[in-house]
Amino acid sequence: MSTPPRALRKPTVHDLHGHQRPDDYHWLKTQGKRDPEVLAYLTAENEHLAQVMGTLRAEQQAIYQELLSHVQERDDQPEVTRGGYAYFTRTVEGQAHAIYMRRPLTGSPGAPEAEETLLDLNALKATEGLDNVWVSHTAPSPDGRRWAFLLDTTGQEIWELRVLDTQTGTLAEPALSGLGGWVLGWSADGAALYYSTDDATQRSWQVWRHTLGQPQANDELLFQENDPTFRVGAFVTENGATLLIGSSSNMATEWWALSTHDPQARPALLLGRERGTEVPALTDGGDHWLALTNQGGASEFRLVRLNKRPDGQPLAWADAAEVLPYTLARYLTGMRLFSGHLLLAGREGGFTRLWVLPRNDAGYGQARPVSFPESSCTVRIGPNHVFTAGAARITYTSLTRPLEHLDLHLDALTTTLVKVTPVPDYDPALYVSEQRWVTAPDGEQVPVSLLRRHDTLLPAPTLLYGYGSYGMSMDPAFSFTRLPLVDRGWVWAIAHIRGGSEQGRRWYDAGRLERKMNTFTDFIAAGEALRGAGVARELVAMGRSAGGLLMGAAVNLRPDLWTAAFVGVPFVDVLSTMLDDSIPLTTAEYDEWGNPNHAGQYAVMAQYSPYDNLKSARYPHLFVSTGLNDPRVAYWEPAKYAARLRDLAQPGSGTIVLKTIMGAGHGGSSSRYESLNELAEEYAFALAAVDGRLSRQ
Repeated sequence: MSTPPRALRKPTVHDLHGHQRPDDYHWLKTQGKRDPEVLAYLTAENEHLAQVMGTLRAEQQAIYQELLSHVQERDDQPEVTRGGYAYFTRTVEGQAHAIYMRRPLTGSPGAPEAEETLLDLNALKATEGLDNVWVSHTAPSPDGRRWAFLLDTTGQEIWELRVLDTQTGTLAEPALSGLGGWVLGWSADGAALYYSTDDATQRSWQVWRHTLGQPQANDELLFQENDPTFRVGAFVTENGATLLIGSSSNMATEWWALSTHDPQARPALLLGRERGTEVPALTDGGDHWLALTNQGGASEFRLVRLNKRPDGQPLAWADAAEVLPYTLARYLTGMRLFSGHLLLAGREGGFTRLWVLPRNDAGYGQARPVSFPESSCTVRIGPNHVFTAGAARITYTSLTRPLEHLDLHLDALTTTLVKVTPVPDYDPALYVSEQRWVTAPDGEQVPVSLLRRHDTLLPAPTLLYGYGSYGMSMDPAFSFTRLPLVDRGWVWAIAHIRGGSEQGRRWYDAGRLERKMNTFTDFIAAGEALRGAGVARELVAMGRSAGGLLMGAAVNLRPDLWTAAFVGVPFVDVLSTMLDDSIPLTTAEYDEWGNPNHAGQYAVMAQYSPYDNLKSARYPHLFVSTGLNDPRVAYWEPAKYAARLRDLAQPGSGTIVLKTIMGAGHGGSSSRYESLNELAEEYAFALAAVDGRLSRQ
């Protein structure tokens, strides 16, 4: 049996609000990720993982091959029309990254002589000697002559902007560096680009206009957000006429606008910030603005129209005309405007839904729901860039149905299948999905989605997945990556816990700030109910990022409930992170977790912060993972967590491992093959944990 590494203990005590927190591993943060002592510890943990996995590598390889068998390695994503071209990405067998392609609309689909390669990430990676490559945004100029993209090569989410001259196949100018990854858009004449930059904490805070051919030092700052609790985003509206700049915190939104046709335009304020008033979606309707907002007590949001003012003064809510009223049963989340229709996205009955409103000079008609063959499904608005189109690209999936790209005909509300995501060696008839309801400690009914094979005998080993933060919903969607476990007789379960938005905005509000504990007790209740109902035999928990926080809290509260837990890139050192306003995400998330500088909010967070609530206990098998360059949840959180676990794990505890990917960030490796291999490693660990093949101390 491998001897686990032990990090040095360097006593430190944090003292705030009369509360002392011992922290012997604080040095893993303060000495930094380039410190030899820190790197030596992380390397030792990776070596320990390699020893633990030594006898499981053959099983890992078999699972990897199974995963790969469900991948259509040579595949094209559906074409998306932008201007005079159809754009798409291609993957090629044996190549780890996507190739960005286009063809002129005058050519025939699939005609090789008409295709152009814009960016081959495989070639770029090889030519520049890179370990990883990520692209966050791509955008062709209005005339198609140039093609811009944002590139990250470290996983730190610090981007550079490259602009390809499509006629020469070379870069049109030197790359711009040090950019944020949230904004990329063109002026109407294609002479300028809009982009964002981050402050020292990687908070998006500035929007710039870059004139092609000019040095980056000459770029014009259009907007700067100095309030550290707000973040900035921007986009060009569907009609191409306006750049909308939004600055938002969790509980307030401010919007500015400028014309994309005027190279000298400066942003004008549209809607000022007002605490408690959120406007998550806004667009340009020509002579009016359309906004989704909770203003006026519309907790699940309403759709309003605000006429443009000739004097250029900010808009007033008193002038808003209701297009679609608020109702508690319908949660509105997004929209896409076309010249003759408005496509709305939201939630109803716990699932995603779409509605279409016709529009003309007289205004907007009645919202008509779009019907789908399954009620338990996930539908989204897809990429749409033709303002005058009569059909909208959408996507549709369920737990057993691979992702379908559809064109929704906006008048008839019928759909045309564009592409079904190919999944080799998959027969949906072999699988069954269902939804169950479990009772939380406070009596709330929490939905849980289940996937298994028809021939699986219950009770069975069950992987329970959860997230439950930021209002992000874990919707029922197909993923071939679940098949290796499900095909081995496992149940895959998703707990739709509070903190997400599965049941609307109220569901989110009931799982944050002073009510955050609901997230954790909902998850535990789901596990207990699945076992009590004869579904689950052994329980394995899995979550990443804020879901890693969920894992840490659930393991602390009920270490006996889980056979194993996968604690991925986990936000586990809540108090130390939220007390450090120099690192990414802290100030912008006071409305999510609380501000621990205030004694009352500190006390709430101290009740659940996983690192601070570790105690002597018999812990399950734990697989903790991180990326050295992660800007969202720094490596030191999982590193400290694993080190303290080793100190407190009592006899009978499971195997504890810490995996650090040295060249990646929050999302793991960028290679599709490496990411599958990383997942296969976790599955091999899970199978060994359930089968009793992992050692206990």
